[in-house]
Amino acid sequence: MKRILTGGIFLLLIVSLRAQNYEQPEFIGDPGIDSLINLHKAQNQKYPYIDGFRIQIFKETGNYALDSAWSVKTRFEEKFVGTHAYISFREPYYRVRVGDFRTRLEALKFLDKVKSVYPYAWEIKDKIRFKPESEESLQPPNNSNHE
Repeated sequence: MKRILTGGIFLLLIVSLRAQNYEQPEFIGDPGIDSLINLHKAQNQKYPYIDGFRIQIFKETGNYALDSAWSVKTRFEEKFVGTHAYISFREPYYRVRVGDFRTRLEALKFLDKVKSVYPYAWEIKDKIRFKPESEESLQPPNNSNHE
């Protein structure tokens, strides 16, 4: 009797396991969802900036401010290889800001490294270039005039 009961339970278990479908379920929804996703992708490509932080290492006005900004940018990128520097202009100042940090904490960690060379540097909120983790080779524009 015990064998028959055990065999019956075993058969029920096998039948119930075979009844389960392990295939990915098909999504049935509004066809407009695909067009919204494509619109979202196009918007992200057109405006690839998000709120974040940068380190400002230079701010100057005057006749030679742009030349000085380019000099600071070049020296920074030679010293801190792999971190991009951006020159921007907001009347009457030329500024050099560096890095693309998503959080203030990341910016502050990098600020500690930069302070030894640029003692008057500080972190600042800015629009940063959106880089998914898989896209490390994206080249940002040389002259960014966004805020």
